[in-house]
Amino acid sequence: MAIDWDRRTCARRGHVTYAPDEPRLRERLHTDTALGAAWRCLRCGDFTLGEPQGAGPADRAPLVPRGKVLRDVFVLRLLAVERAVRGVFVVLVALAVWRFSNRQDAVRRLFDEYLDVFRPVFRHFHYDLDHSPVVGTVRKTFGYRHDTLVLVALLLLVYALIELVEAVGLWYARRWAEYLTVVATAAFLPLEIYELTEHVSGLKIATLLLNLLAVLYILLAKRLFGLRGGHRAFEEERHGAALLEVREAAAVGARAWSGEA
Repeated sequence: MAIDWDRRTCARRGHVTYAPDEPRLRERLHTDTALGAAWRCLRCGDFTLGEPQGAGPADRAPLVPRGKVLRDVFVLRLLAVERAVRGVFVVLVALAVWRFSNRQDAVRRLFDEYLDVFRPVFRHFHYDLDHSPVVGTVRKTFGYRHDTLVLVALLLLVYALIELVEAVGLWYARRWAEYLTVVATAAFLPLEIYELTEHVSGLKIATLLLNLLAVLYILLAKRLFGLRGGHRAFEEERHGAALLEVREAAAVGARAWSGEA
């Protein structure tokens, strides 16, 4: 079932009405009812009672996101939520690394104690914990210097900050956030591909595909780095949309009235 993005948004945020100075357009966007004057919404095309929210030349009408634009905003906000969740998770990891760096010896002793307890149990199932890759990785971390672990924690916090800034910017559909997302995401793609050569997992593949799709979508839909006409075409599309919305809403009104007639 197709989503009616226009009515869905109007139901949440309310209608947007405008009275253009051009008599022909103004007449088609306005009607009188038993309850008073009504104006056609520039987003969904439905009439709403009351005075228009704005007035002036048609080409000065408010830019009202509709259809494809609303879909783009929805996609950007999904990406924003994903970036926010990832940022919070990385912050927690950074805090864990920092705490571990200050209690490295105590954690090593605790790990060795638990290893001694579980070693006979795993040996019963013919599994040697001393040659386990997981145990080996954990033991390797105990060899890291305190300064190295603190540096890792700081780098993780920087990465988390970038993710959270991206999330806020994408949520409000800021163009600088789109550039930041594309550059930051593309910068980590080689690392993600390298990790796949080391060990393949469904999560890693899904993450790589998600990031690739996000980069391609934002690049093409938002005309970044000169693609599809670049920033000029993007701005012309935005400014031209206001007049187009007034004319389309008026055309909907004309068709509705001719049908009634």
